[in-house]
Amino acid sequence: MKTSMRISGTGISTDRRSSSVLSPRPCSHGFSLIELLVVVTIIGIFAGAAVLSLGILGSDRELEREAFRFRSLVDLLVEEAVMESRDYGLMFSESGYRFYIYDYQQLIWLDPIGDSFLAEYQLREPLTMALSLEDREVVLEAGFDPELLEDPEPQVLILASGEITPFEAEFYRELNGGRFVLTAELDGSLELSERGFDAP
Repeated sequence: MKTSMRISGTGISTDRRSSSVLSPRPCSHGFSLIELLVVVTIIGIFAGAAVLSLGILGSDRELEREAFRFRSLVDLLVEEAVMESRDYGLMFSESGYRFYIYDYQQLIWLDPIGDSFLAEYQLREPLTMALSLEDREVVLEAGFDPELLEDPEPQVLILASGEITPFEAEFYRELNGGRFVLTAELDGSLELSERGFDAP
C-alpha cells in the first residue's frame, strides 16, 4: 500500500504530518542541579550583604538622630536659661539623660514636671552614652539610681548667664565603634561631630 504525498509546485511536501517527522526539533536543555545551587548561593550572598549593609546604615542614622535630638534640647535650654533667668542641670547615665530646674527658694534641683521634652529619656539598646568633663571621662551608672534621684547632683550646669559646663557627650554602639560627639564650650556654643566611622 502506497502512502500518498502531496507535493507543491516547488517540490516541497505540504503534508503536515510528514514535515513534523522530517524536521528536527530544537533541543531544550534545562538547568542542572549544580547550576541552580550556584545561582541560589550567589543570590543568598548578595541578599545577606544587602541586609548587613542596611543594618549598619540604619544603626548610624539612629545614632545620629539621638545625638541631634540631644543637641537640640541643650541648645534650646541655653536660650531659655538666658531668657527666663533660670538655671538648668543635666544628669547622665550610660542609657540616657535627665534635665533638672534649680529652685532658688528651696535650694534644690527639681524635676521639670509636666514638660515632656525635659523628662527622663532612655536610649534604645544597644545605644550607649559616655561623658567627659575637662577631658576626663566620667564613670556613669548603667541607669539612674532611685536613691540618688532623691537628691540629684547634675554633672552639667546650664546657667542663666548663658554659660554651660564644658563637656563632651558621646553616643555610640559597640558594634561598629563609630560615635557622634556633642562638644559644649563654656560660652554655650555646641558642636556635633562624627568620630571613628569607616569611610564608605
